[in-house]
Amino acid sequence: MTGFASGTGTAPPFNWSWELRSVNAKGLDLRLRVPDWIEGLEAALRARLSRAMGRGSVTLSLRVQRDETAGDLAVNEAVLASVLTAMARIEEQAMDVGLSLAPATPADILSVRGVLEQTSPEQSTAALLEALLAGFDPVLATFLDMRASEGQALSAVLARQVGEIGDLVEAAATTATARKPEMAAALRTSLARVLDNTDGADPQRVAQELALIAVKTDVTEEIDRLRAHVAAARTLLHECTPVGRKLDFLMQEFNREANTLCSKSQSAALTRIGLDLKTVIDQMREQVQNVE
Repeated sequence: MTGFASGTGTAPPFNWSWELRSVNAKGLDLRLRVPDWIEGLEAALRARLSRAMGRGSVTLSLRVQRDETAGDLAVNEAVLASVLTAMARIEEQAMDVGLSLAPATPADILSVRGVLEQTSPEQSTAALLEALLAGFDPVLATFLDMRASEGQALSAVLARQVGEIGDLVEAAATTATARKPEMAAALRTSLARVLDNTDGADPQRVAQELALIAVKTDVTEEIDRLRAHVAAARTLLHECTPVGRKLDFLMQEFNREANTLCSKSQSAALTRIGLDLKTVIDQMREQVQNVE
């Protein structure tokens, strides 16, 4: 199931942006690109995503930036000590040669590079983690709403396709019933031809072989199973839980019965219905890949 959501947030001195997207996949594939210096973040996000969905190739990106202008000014004591020591030596050497220097002001000292520096306040990783997870929840909710909307639209498509399959199954049943007299007459003709041209053949044995041929061309079981699959598909489409994997398996069963129906048809009309049935099944199977 496809989906997309994005969002931004801030907790001074940090600001961030989320981007969450997914494309169709048979299983759940989570790909997270998040800062690794925030302890526990990736594990918490994976847990949230795993609880929220069961299929899809999901990519989550998080960009966190720190406001470098935030913080206080502080004196670098080590640099200040070095500057004062250097100033004292300069004054001593100036006095030795008879020079008088103007006294330095605090502003002069603070203007020396490195004496005054900006410090960043310490930020608790735990506090940042809590803020990020709180900001992620609405992004995830928007993402899931988009997937749900697509799911509702897809449900209508699948219901229509199940209806088409059901109609074709009933058409196959009608055609199979209509061909029974013709198939019986063909078998009797074949039996008579074999008996007329086979000297010493056991009539019962020949009849048994022809009966086996009749069984092999009977599609009653295939039609019954197809009807059962149609009923199961309709039930799944009305469930409120993830049904993608179940539908995926059911499509395999649909395809198997349709193939058998075509191979046993012995009728151009029934074969045509079987091929139409396979076409709709293939179309539905493609859509099922998008179902959660």
